[in-house]
Amino acid sequence: MTGTTSGKVTFVGAGPGAADLLTFRAARAIAEADVVVWAASLVQEEVLAHAREGARVLDSSLVPMEDVLAVYEQAARDGLRVARIHSGDPSLWGAVQEQLERCRALGLETEIVPGVSSFSAVAAIVQRELTVPEVAQSVILTRLGGGKTPMPPGEEVREFARHGTTMAVFLSAARSGQLAAELLAGGYAEETPVVVAHQATWPEELVLHCTVGTLEATVKAHRLWKHTLFLVGPALGAEGTRSHLYHPGHFHTFRKADRRARRTLRTDGASAAPLPADG
Repeated sequence: MTGTTSGKVTFVGAGPGAADLLTFRAARAIAEADVVVWAASLVQEEVLAHAREGARVLDSSLVPMEDVLAVYEQAARDGLRVARIHSGDPSLWGAVQEQLERCRALGLETEIVPGVSSFSAVAAIVQRELTVPEVAQSVILTRLGGGKTPMPPGEEVREFARHGTTMAVFLSAARSGQLAAELLAGGYAEETPVVVAHQATWPEELVLHCTVGTLEATVKAHRLWKHTLFLVGPALGAEGTRSHLYHPGHFHTFRKADRRARRTLRTDGASAAPLPADG
């Protein structure tokens, strides 16, 4: 956050769509704003229920960035509070950096309120953990190259796929054939589980289960080309694993290990630190 000024812009993460996934802080920022900027194409209208009576509301999906920047200029000139609502979390594909730079140049105070990203919302919908013990301990967030914004060198989906861990792939439904080909080229097996989520948490929500091998056919059969997220990886189908942290044989600062369970933990091949001297 910058120093105190007469105007302020708060970038609000609205989550994947459902208005009741707003945080308390996000709702408060909208309620305190003189101007609320939101995108009707990405955020449900119910979030505007938090806006105060008389607040100006601007739909950013209908205007270029220059019109939004004009709002910031007015905020700096007249000491206004602006709530700039972004879908998901502003830190992911939110075009926030260029807006922050402009706000700071204008001397505006800025704040970012984090939001629920669609990848975690989809994991909740299908009730799956993305970081399953002994299966996957990393999550890669990316998108397919070749869209409106070029991908930096080395960030191709096929390169990320070589890790074999969980991937959340955004903004790629319109090129499902290319996506499937790159996932396979990177090393995912055809039977690797995939979750296809269209407009997660919206009334129109559609969640499908398929595999890397059937991904393209599934997407095309349902005519999905935007507002669609893919979760890919073996963790989506894993069962029968157990976290070492909560095993009775594991110890940490607040709990001693059960010695008999400790031996079982070692026998099962789990990594275990030496028992403490008083353990």
